Amino acid sequence: MTVWTPMDSGHEDLYDHDAFARGAPHNTFARMRRDAPLEWSEWDGGEGFWNVTRQEDILALNRDTELMSSARGIRMEDQTYEEYLARRTFQETDAPEHMRTRIKVAKAFSPPVVAAFEEPIRKLCDEILGKALDLGTFDATKEIARQLPMRILGQILGTPDEDLPWLVEKGDALIANTDPDFTDHVLDKMETDQYRMMPFNSPAGAELYNYAKELMAEKNRTGDTNGILHLILQPGKDGEVMPELEFRNFFCLLVAAGNDTTRYSIAAGIQAMAHQQELLGQMKDDADIWKTAPDEIIRWATPALYFRRTATRDFEMHDQRVKEGDKVLLWWASGNRDERVLDDPFRVNLMRQPNPHVSFGQGGPHVCLGMHLARLEIRVLFQELVKRVSKIEPAGPHKFLRSNFVGGIKELPVTMTPS
Repeated sequence: MTVWTPMDSGHEDLYDHDAFARGAPHNTFARMRRDAPLEWSEWDGGEGFWNVTRQEDILALNRDTELMSSARGIRMEDQTYEEYLARRTFQETDAPEHMRTRIKVAKAFSPPVVAAFEEPIRKLCDEILGKALDLGTFDATKEIARQLPMRILGQILGTPDEDLPWLVEKGDALIANTDPDFTDHVLDKMETDQYRMMPFNSPAGAELYNYAKELMAEKNRTGDTNGILHLILQPGKDGEVMPELEFRNFFCLLVAAGNDTTRYSIAAGIQAMAHQQELLGQMKDDADIWKTAPDEIIRWATPALYFRRTATRDFEMHDQRVKEGDKVLLWWASGNRDERVLDDPFRVNLMRQPNPHVSFGQGGPHVCLGMHLARLEIRVLFQELVKRVSKIEPAGPHKFLRSNFVGGIKELPVTMTPS
């Protein structure tokens, strides 16, 4: 059975969020990989941009930090230099500034630190799955995929449990700011200039800013050192402490990216299991599958659809001339379906090895900090799920986010039969 078939015309406008509301436009990406691997898009909403769709080119440009700058924004939207300075996180910086910040925060996401979360994750999975399976038929995104990252996020940040639903709601509004199901301030449908100095041009950014400030004030007052925020705010070897604006932007990034990407990977994995029935049996019968399954689920999901870079000088590729200052979009979603490097890319192969997916921004200095945690959460969740179910079936059509930046299944009705 086919897990999911692309429904786009093959000639979609990649700036149009509606083009992604039925899933990523993979027919368009396939045409571009074949006929125009470096294609220019005009855009009425701002300066046009180049689209890079072959994995080989994506990796080459992502590695070339001298040619490709992250310090002018990572989304296709234009912004003034003043807006850039107000909103940026270390994702939107180049060396050496990027590495200075990365060193400060990387220790909080190192494999030894992440490994300590395995048992707490397993206990949470037991609780979450028990409640969900009692329902029989339910929205798996809401009842499973949303729950685990949200609860782990609280443990990582050291935030009160009662604050978590609000935090996730604001994170959704921030990163899915083009979907009316998640925000009243839809980026491309209304005037949002009053929030132009906030992350993602969203009022949720202002609310998360204030929360982060109050949270750290309370932690400092009580001497609470629980969670990675305390670790991140410790002085570095040079004695410098992360400035307040940088910390608040980083907090917004953690709330949004630390929850949404894993949520939509879990949802995509469950969707695949509901349509590709042999996956459940493979997970039950082959202990070695857990070495490869998380990365295949993440490849299949590709929750971050693209990242933008900006050309620092003129260059040529595929008989096209890119000019200094041009925006260049590296489409992870296309690279993860590139038939040149992946056998049968529209089928989930849990034993795929090697699995040269680019979901974590591999090959460049901005490789995802949370990749170890994402793999762990996905592995443990699916290990616990397959112990408890004998069958997973679709119970209605699934719905995708309206976003060309974050790819995810926002509603996933399924029926799960307990073992």
